[in-house]
Parts: sequence; C-alpha cells; structure tokens
Amino acid sequence: MRDYLLLETRRTLRDPGFVIGGIAMPVLMYLLFTNLGGGDIGDWKTGSMIGMAAYGAVGSALNTGGGVAEDRAIGWLRQLRVTPMRPHQVVVGRALTASVTVLPAIAAVLAAGGLVNGVRLEAWQWAALALLLWLGSVPFTLLGLGNGYRLTGQTTGVANMVANLGLSVLGGLWFPLALFPEWLRTVSAYTPTNRFAELGTSVATGHTPPPGAILVLTAWLLAFGAYAVLAYRRSAGNN
Repeated sequence: MRDYLLLETRRTLRDPGFVIGGIAMPVLMYLLFTNLGGGDIGDWKTGSMIGMAAYGAVGSALNTGGGVAEDRAIGWLRQLRVTPMRPHQVVVGRALTASVTVLPAIAAVLAAGGLVNGVRLEAWQWAALALLLWLGSVPFTLLGLGNGYRLTGQTTGVANMVANLGLSVLGGLWFPLALFPEWLRTVSAYTPTNRFAELGTSVATGHTPPPGAILVLTAWLLAFGAYAVLAYRRSAGNN
C-alpha cells in the first residue's frame, strides 16, 4: 500500500499538466485578479486567496480521475486486480494520492497571498486554513475518481474541466458573491465549492466553520462517494 501510494504520488507530481493547471494557474489568476487596477483591496486579496486556493485544490483533486482513466486504458487496473491488494485498497490509495497532490496547490496560493500580496493572518489561522482546505477537498477527489472509473480518458478530462470551471464560477471562487444576482447566490449556497471556500473564509475572519457549510459538504461527500463506488464496480465488471 505504501509503495503504491508513493508511485502514484510521483507520477502525478511529474505530470506537466498537473503542475501548470493545478499549481501555476491558480497562483497566476490570483495575482492578476488582485493586482490589476490597484487600490486598497486588502479584504479582496484575502478572499481571493482563499477562493483561488480552493480552486487549485478542486482542480488537483479532480485531476486524479484522469490518471484512473489512463490506467484503465493501458490495463493497469487489471494488473492491480491480480495483486494481493484488495479493491478498497486501490481506491483508498488513489484517494490518498489525491490528498497529497492537493497540498502543493493550496500551499502555492497561500504563499503568494502572504509573500506577494501581504495578506496577514495569525499563525493558527494559516495552519487551520491549509488544513480545512485540504480536508474539504475530499468530495472533489471522489468526484474525480468516479469520472475516471466511469468514463474514457478523453471524456474524463472534459468532464473534470467542465466540473471544475462550472463549480468554481458558480461557487464564487473566482468572483465575490456580492456580484451575483440574489437567485444565483441562493443556488450557490448549495454548491460544494461555495461551502468549501466558506470553511477557509470563516477561519480567516476568526470564526469557526458554520454548521451549514459542514452539512452541505457532508451531503456532497456522500453523494460523490456513492458515485465513485458505483463507477468502480461497473468498471470492474467491464474490464
């Protein structure tokens, strides 16, 4: 199990697409969004930092599905099934890999906020922010895994890209929710990305995460988890 985890982590971190899309792009977007136009926008720099860190985490988590789809195409999943590893160990190994590879995306954006944009938080807030964003990315990992087990390699990439962009924009990761019409703000409150970012926002303002955010995220965790399990079972029957 440990060797499998290390192998998958190295494979992911060596992927140029992951480095560019999962780490470099959120940092560049954050710096552009917060430094174009000038002015005193300290609160926006903090809020955008959390949103872009969440965006990078979601993209990195979903990226795991692309690796799963590629493994299916080359027969790697069939090879895993003849090893002593049980099916749940394979799935858990993939999920752990995603949890590891999510961290660089979060850390890169938070570092840009503190070192470049001058965001100032207490030490415990930085630690809690990174931890909550890390743990809160699990539902998106399961969504990515479900797509990877269910879809082809090319289709998985498209589905993950659409999911990442759609959920990020609708969840308010790119733009403040204050810019949304009232009906869209209502819809946004039920999205996993909106509540995911709310975990970080609450910590940055010195509050504990609201129960509503935890409840909505838990519901999405169960839904995406069920999807991943069903997709894996179907892939086992087709390979």
